[in-house]
Amino acid sequence: MMMSMPVTSLAGGAVPSPLTNHGHDLASPPANHSHRFDFAPQTSPTSTFIRVKQEPGSPGCSSEPPTPGPILDDSDLHNSCSPTSLHDVFFDYLMGNVEVGNPAGRGFHSSEGEQSYQAADSTPTPTTATPTNKNFVPCKVCGDKASGYHYGVTSCEGCKGFFRRSIQKQIEYRCLRDGKCLVIRLNRNRCQYCRFKKCLAVGMSRDSAVRYGRVPKRSREREGEIRGEGSEVMAREVENKQLAIYDIILTISQAHHANCAYTEEKTRALVRKPIIFNSSEVNSDPEAATSTMDALEQQKITMWQSFAVFMTPSIQRVVEFAKRVPGFSDLTQDDQLILIKVGFFELWLTQISRMVSSLDNTLTFSDGSYVTRSHMEMMFDHDFVSTVFNFALTLNNLNLNDTELALFTAVVLLTADRPGITDGKIIEQQQDKIIEALRVQVGRNHASETHLFPNVVMKMPELRQIGAKHHEHLNWFRSNWSRLKLPPLFAEIFDIPKCEEDLL
Repeated sequence: MMMSMPVTSLAGGAVPSPLTNHGHDLASPPANHSHRFDFAPQTSPTSTFIRVKQEPGSPGCSSEPPTPGPILDDSDLHNSCSPTSLHDVFFDYLMGNVEVGNPAGRGFHSSEGEQSYQAADSTPTPTTATPTNKNFVPCKVCGDKASGYHYGVTSCEGCKGFFRRSIQKQIEYRCLRDGKCLVIRLNRNRCQYCRFKKCLAVGMSRDSAVRYGRVPKRSREREGEIRGEGSEVMAREVENKQLAIYDIILTISQAHHANCAYTEEKTRALVRKPIIFNSSEVNSDPEAATSTMDALEQQKITMWQSFAVFMTPSIQRVVEFAKRVPGFSDLTQDDQLILIKVGFFELWLTQISRMVSSLDNTLTFSDGSYVTRSHMEMMFDHDFVSTVFNFALTLNNLNLNDTELALFTAVVLLTADRPGITDGKIIEQQQDKIIEALRVQVGRNHASETHLFPNVVMKMPELRQIGAKHHEHLNWFRSNWSRLKLPPLFAEIFDIPKCEEDLL
């Protein structure tokens, strides 16, 4: 049985993108937090490989790549019926002990701590070492000669002017190299994002700019005494809080743009094509398909297996996104695993919502393949699919940009009352910080829409109910596990048995 629909194009205008860009968006900020996991996705023309990583001999050592470990391909995972071995592979995959890559292998990534914003001239050069330049004071941002104490740090005229323009015009930059560009005098104009991020990292701030500028040190001290220590401390606390919120926004926006396949930019030119469901894919017993009910169940299984194949790539993307959410990597490994596994469907639905179209009632995946609403109702039921489409369309109507959607996704990830969570209070505290960052970002981009932020927050309980209903639907597929053939990661994240041992 073959089912298909005509091909249309998002770029051609027949089915416009459900969500257009709105307001200011922060694109590709870097994550400056250390992470417990470190694996890099790579694909092979034939299969995906998972490599067990060796721990480096000393902390921060990345110049010498470790010897690649054993390689497992998809056939190894499909053929494994040991619940312990397969679960361990999945757990290690999430926790960073396995690396997805090509057979040639890849070395360890240098930690982002090693990419910290150090002055480029920390190693003396012939110029700075000469006796005639013994009083040379470098700019803390680019290493050029500092002209004075600007914005709270010693800096050159170039970086002073750059920082002033950035904060006055509220310019939002984007890095094309994942926020890891080295900022030195010779190339400081190449990546404005990394330059501005380094300005913040070395201590530049708006308040310091107003107070000091080029004022001599003694004048600054007298001015500080006049203003009083109390107001100084209060101003510094407010400034630090604002910078912390801004850093959260930058970090999560970077994680979203790097790992979400459904950003405005990535989906703009998608060419859509229908998913073709072939009933011959089901390994069914001919004698079992003797009734209409059996035939419908076989059709349901066929469609859901195809649906699983298209959803599976999002598992790796969600893991990568979660790793870079501030505070996530500081949690226990058990809590990290629970937050990802239990919340995955909600996270996936949030990210793919902009690909739900009310014009032709379809849901489109990252490669352009789409499934119709009627097909989804065959996999689940009418009421569940209605709630899914309603959530997606109403979320789209809020006109959130990529950064705002990224913050909302991070809030959903850090849901403290997931079953089995041990450090709920810590998770809740970190979630509160991201909610505040979301409030700031929404208020900045939608100043006239005073009710928008409460409406965004109210989507969370609705999404939670959808996740609970999806969990109920999974029970049917779990009871029919022997009739299913699913990607291993998909089966693991939704706890679908793969063999008799999984039932023990």
